[in-house]
Amino acid sequence: MKTHAQLPTPLVCDDYIRVYFASRPERNLSLTTFVDLDRDNPRRILRLNANPILELGKPGTFDEHGIMPSCAIRDGRTVLLYYSGWSREVSVPYTNSTGLAVSVDGGDTFTKVGDGPVLTKSPHDPSSATSPVVLRSDDAWHMWYCSGTAWLEIAGKYEQTYDIKYARSQDGLAWEPSAAPAIPQRTRHEALTRPYVVKRRDGYTMWFCYRGSHDYRDGEDAYRIGCATSTALPQWHRDDELVGIDLSDAGWDSRMMAYPAVVTVNGRALMFYNGNGFGVDGFGYASMVEDGD
Repeated sequence: MKTHAQLPTPLVCDDYIRVYFASRPERNLSLTTFVDLDRDNPRRILRLNANPILELGKPGTFDEHGIMPSCAIRDGRTVLLYYSGWSREVSVPYTNSTGLAVSVDGGDTFTKVGDGPVLTKSPHDPSSATSPVVLRSDDAWHMWYCSGTAWLEIAGKYEQTYDIKYARSQDGLAWEPSAAPAIPQRTRHEALTRPYVVKRRDGYTMWFCYRGSHDYRDGEDAYRIGCATSTALPQWHRDDELVGIDLSDAGWDSRMMAYPAVVTVNGRALMFYNGNGFGVDGFGYASMVEDGD
């Protein structure tokens, strides 16, 4: 773990909050591990796991060059970890797909369901299909994910853009993506990623992050956190003013805020997120009182 603690992915446990994250042992290579935090005081670290929980994929597979967590959920006695796999390309820098790993020991160790992804590029997702959040209801599994829409040439480099789409499954393994975006891009240069959906008393809230395509590496176009609400799925209403948080005046999250994940612990909502440099300094959290939700 040389740099970064990227894509904080919380799993609320009885005695602690486990947060999976991706670190970089070397440049352009991400591996996933976790840290356990005190439920009453998440600043207090109880355990830091020193080894990656998943190995890189075989040559030619979707996750041979990087693994980043995205969503950890319980299914009975097992823990399912949906993750983003990275594979380097020739004409563009990389491609991303979604993998699935399963734990039978409470989330300490994981086994991939196979060498291939559970969601990948398709006619409706031409560039990538990754960074999902998954919710399970009585009749189905629901996924919102980042769909690559295009690669744009900006200042001599290819930059990817995304919108947020929806997929449905009967078993959490075989997914049927929809064609229409759940949260569309406002412009062709906007990129939206890492949706995180929470069911609340009056409907659903989705947090995500968005950026531009030009000066977005800690510049004017850098990631900010957005928000959308729904009282009748699959319709969403985007209103970024509802986020209730913005850049700090100085410090680790003063130029970028990215990759939010929200859970409720002890009656309050906690938002884990990354700051400047896509998480080069680590991750932090913000909290609010749920006011009865």
